[in-house]
Amino acid sequence: MSTDLQHRPAARPDKRPKAPLAPWRSNIGLKIAMAVSGILMILFIIAHMAGNLHIFEGRESMNDYAHGLRTLGEPLLPHESILWILRIGLIASIAVHIWSGLVLSRRAHHARPVRYAHRHKNRGESRGAYGVMRWGGIVIFLFVVWHLLDLTWRTVNPVKEVPDAYGAVVATFSPERWPVTVFYLLALTALGFHLRHGIWSAVQTIAGPTTKWRKRTQATALAVALIIVLGFAIVPLSVTFGLVK
Repeated sequence: MSTDLQHRPAARPDKRPKAPLAPWRSNIGLKIAMAVSGILMILFIIAHMAGNLHIFEGRESMNDYAHGLRTLGEPLLPHESILWILRIGLIASIAVHIWSGLVLSRRAHHARPVRYAHRHKNRGESRGAYGVMRWGGIVIFLFVVWHLLDLTWRTVNPVKEVPDAYGAVVATFSPERWPVTVFYLLALTALGFHLRHGIWSAVQTIAGPTTKWRKRTQATALAVALIIVLGFAIVPLSVTFGLVK
């Protein structure tokens, strides 16, 4: 027997397979978390849009609505308790949504680090959708920060009196502050594209990729996005053009 064989080092054992990720950390789990958190945010957005429309009923009605949100649950619960529960829930949904999206994006990048040489018919569409969701999400995030500073905490709003929600809205969208209105409309445009793609993706994640309902789902997503965008846009436009004073 050859001495080479006798002294040949033993083959290294194969690496142990990685333990499977917990369900909530898997790609499917993250997609479901992203879809559910997105749906919760959409419900909040719709409720917020409906509340904004009280401005067309006049100062008293708008301020009564805002006061009702702050005193909801009293006297059983402290002042603004329900409102803060809603805010914390919204912040948690946003955090889950962003975290899930970042992890999924990073995993997709590592799984396919080199671009394919050949063209795929859906490649341009997928990259376009990714760009819309990424940059649209950044614009929406910046707007949320401004919105909190402007109409929630009144840091940058001319009206400091908390009970006067009507006056704060009229002041922030006054003709003299037209850049704020432009930024608001830009953020709404980004929100519309984000909602259109996000609603469709959420349905695909929860219900499964079926071609039977594809066109109907896309049409529904577009309709919901348009309703929300127009419902929000009508308030600043009405104030800027003097229909609400």
